[in-house]
Amino acid sequence: MAGGPVHLTLIDPDKSPGAAAARTAKGAVEAGSHLILLGGSTGITPQVMGAAATAVKGAVRVPVVIFPEGPDSLAREADAVLFMSLLNSRRLDLVVRAHALAAPLVRHLGLEPIPLGYLVVAPGMRVGEVGEVDVIRRDDTNGAVGFALAAEYLGMRFLYLEAGSGAPAPVPAPLVKAVREVVSIPLIVGGGIRNASDAAALLDAGADALVTGTITEEEGLGAAFRGILEEVRHRRAR
Repeated sequence: MAGGPVHLTLIDPDKSPGAAAARTAKGAVEAGSHLILLGGSTGITPQVMGAAATAVKGAVRVPVVIFPEGPDSLAREADAVLFMSLLNSRRLDLVVRAHALAAPLVRHLGLEPIPLGYLVVAPGMRVGEVGEVDVIRRDDTNGAVGFALAAEYLGMRFLYLEAGSGAPAPVPAPLVKAVREVVSIPLIVGGGIRNASDAAALLDAGADALVTGTITEEEGLGAAFRGILEEVRHRRAR
């Protein structure tokens, strides 16, 4: 990405509604985060999403983007939505059909759709279960490369490699490196990133953006979170 890698803070509006989301967003942006993602739980209503987006936008001046659980979690108060295809799901609705239902609503709400291929890597955690995903094995670089290239060739503007919220470890750096070597679109990596060492390995492997969420829920905006951001800042300063 222009200027170097970026950091995205994921906030769950169900766990941190309204003012709580705004406080987390403000602290994260002050620490150096570049964008706020809102999502995470299943069953988030437009009202809860809208209230969180309004509060966050009142607190920070960075983009606020919906990380959707489905069409029912969309709200016009955000700036954009990850219009993402769950590439390795066995459910056709999560690959494309839900998108056909959501597209008119996205247009009506005035949200910017961000076309994104979403690829779940083992262990996958809750998203792997709910999404009925055939997870990419952690050593299956060929499988990851195939999906990544397909996403780019289909015209998706971003690729997101996801180990799952709360994963015990992030996506392996060799798998990230293998994907980075074949695709030209920006590469986002999330799930299981808990410290500066994790961040450094993924950034060195070629990640363009890191997403963290669980760490702020469990530990707040403390030393581990700030260490991750320091790794991002270090590479942007090069």
